[in-house]
Amino acid sequence: MTRTVRRSGPILIVTAAALVAAACGGSQDSEEATSPSPSASTISPSDMTDQQRPTDRLTIDITIEAGTVTPTNARLQGKVGEPIVLRVNSDAADELHVHSVPEHSFRVEPKPGQQFQFTVDVPGNVDIELHDLNRVIASVQVQ
Repeated sequence: MTRTVRRSGPILIVTAAALVAAACGGSQDSEEATSPSPSASTISPSDMTDQQRPTDRLTIDITIEAGTVTPTNARLQGKVGEPIVLRVNSDAADELHVHSVPEHSFRVEPKPGQQFQFTVDVPGNVDIELHDLNRVIASVQVQ
């Protein structure tokens, strides 16, 4: 009987892990997909130093001034689960859309020093674009 218990222990662990993974998956409806999730958040500069070291994240500096956006069509590299930080200085209101899994949207206000952070859970090409100005800021190849 001891042999049976020892063999079933690993099976139970694998089964439990599979159930947890299945429970974490699933689809989101469109309302949830555009809302900031726990992996997408607006952060203040003081939070940045406490949360991540600069080498643990991809940071993209974005400037919106007089209808001109910098950068435009940048090609960058990122990693699954690695934080991506968008630092925005803007003279106009707009909305940033991140086309990833999960998707993220961030409201840009006409002010300097805005920061938004998100992670990408699924590898692939992730476009970051401005909605109102209809510009692609960057395409991040996430591996």
